[in-house]
Amino acid sequence: MNRRTAREKAFQVLFSLDNERFDPKEAIELSLGEQQPSEFLTTLIYGVVENKEAIDQKISDHLENWSIKRLAIVEKTLIRIATYEIFYEEETPHGVAINEAIELAHIYGDDKSGKFINGVLSKMI
Repeated sequence: MNRRTAREKAFQVLFSLDNERFDPKEAIELSLGEQQPSEFLTTLIYGVVENKEAIDQKISDHLENWSIKRLAIVEKTLIRIATYEIFYEEETPHGVAINEAIELAHIYGDDKSGKFINGVLSKMI
């Protein structure tokens, strides 16, 4: 599984965790079926879950005229993943984390999602 696919699967799992309150392991199994998760995928999912409070605080610190509670789940989930990568994954260049979040926003978000995500994440670096 390449990193782009892992990010997309991580988004799907984390999105479902926000909506349904699954256990991360159960959500991964439901998402992947028989396929084994890559190390990068599990690192992203568990990294976001375990650091969610700190990640959400970093996001909140960079929102203008918004609260994290007002963010749509798609945007919030993508920003959480990218924030995790920016602050906790030293191997991922910041620009890559931002670009990948924007690309996923084009697939799962609305017309303005990518621009919004870019604005929030750009303020973090």
